[in-house]
Amino acid sequence: MADFGDHWRGRVGRYARVGGAAGALGMRLAFDRVRGRRSDRDDLARQVRRLLGGLKGPVMKVAQLLATIPGALPREFATELAQLQAAAPPMGWAFVRRRMRGELGPDWEARFSRFERAAVAAASLGQVHRAWDHAGRPLAVKLQYPGMANAVAADLRQLDLVLAFIRRHEGSIDTGEVRAELEERLREELDYEREAKHLALYAHMLADTPGIRVPRVHAELSTSRLLTMDWLTGRPIPDFTEADEATRAAIARHLFRAWYGPLYRHGVLHGDPHLGNYTIDAEGRLNLLDFGCVRVFSPRFVAGVVELYRALLEDDDARAVAAYEMWGFRALSRAQIAALDLWARFLYEPLLDDRERLIGDPETPMERGAAVVAEVRRRLRVAGPVRPPREFVLIDRSALGLGGVFHRLRARLNWHRLFEETIADFSTEALAERQGEALAVAGLAPGDRGIGQADG
Repeated sequence: MADFGDHWRGRVGRYARVGGAAGALGMRLAFDRVRGRRSDRDDLARQVRRLLGGLKGPVMKVAQLLATIPGALPREFATELAQLQAAAPPMGWAFVRRRMRGELGPDWEARFSRFERAAVAAASLGQVHRAWDHAGRPLAVKLQYPGMANAVAADLRQLDLVLAFIRRHEGSIDTGEVRAELEERLREELDYEREAKHLALYAHMLADTPGIRVPRVHAELSTSRLLTMDWLTGRPIPDFTEADEATRAAIARHLFRAWYGPLYRHGVLHGDPHLGNYTIDAEGRLNLLDFGCVRVFSPRFVAGVVELYRALLEDDDARAVAAYEMWGFRALSRAQIAALDLWARFLYEPLLDDRERLIGDPETPMERGAAVVAEVRRRLRVAGPVRPPREFVLIDRSALGLGGVFHRLRARLNWHRLFEETIADFSTEALAERQGEALAVAGLAPGDRGIGQADG
């Protein structure tokens, strides 16, 4: 296995190449405009993907998120950026030993009965090793790569170069708030002490929800850059795509309740519904594995999400406008509202349909999403750009991400009734009370910079 340090020593050179190549693309675009010639957007998009793909690491999370937001990027750019891979090369054993010594001290190996040298998973910010404590219990040891705070800052600067280029080329969405939200969530993911609190938060919120497991944190083996948890044995979601219908439906139901129960009861959302973040154990229970990307919303914002659902259900335009304002959209014109309604109806459609159905059945195939986004962008080019509030980012991402998993499972459920059960006793007052209690149990407080508490 190549030493991880080789990757980071070459990073500065790649930054210079990305910056220079982005400038060259900008000059090419300007030259095409002077000549009265329209640039080939597909070719430009491919070049942008190649530029960012050379960086790897944390910036890929941001690029991939931007690719899921309707209208944030031209179709060609969104398609290319969605193909980026976030994983960085894993650390070799010599590097791991130095990192573990730095986190737990020179006797770190004696604190485990066994520690596997090879990582079982490597992602954008760190890697996971399997280990065992002295009682023989399996552990998941998540170790952050070195220098990640500086790497995130540098990667974001490079991403800004590319976003500026895309904005000059074409833009119907003002991505300023979106970019700020993604940066804050990414920086939060660097703090493993905060992630440990997120685990405590979810353990509390889901304590009475059957079929869902949250790992326990081993605080004595954890730091701000090292997180040690119970190892939850399970198989990945793709292993169940050919299971019987009842099994697939049960998995989908667990996923729905794990994501949306906390949102509508406590105002808390897990913002990264990635297939690698959960497995299914031998009893059919859902294992939740990663809690770096968690967002706490104000009760007012969550009420706006519920209000928009009810407005669409009742076809009440005035109520929908009020709901967008509760979300944080400001000074929308009728034409802009009509464009946003297209996207909202696409996202909410399964929840509005009171029958058992698939996500992406023949009446509403997943491919419709691209057509809807294209129409939203077309309308906003005429009506003028909108500035999505920061809170929009993870709501949108979770809906699309989970929809993709449900589609892959071919889960047939009455999504409308499942959602109605989830919001049956919804009120902003009750949510605020439950949220305060849950945050206190986890050692978090509304208003802390790292929580992302929205004012609404």
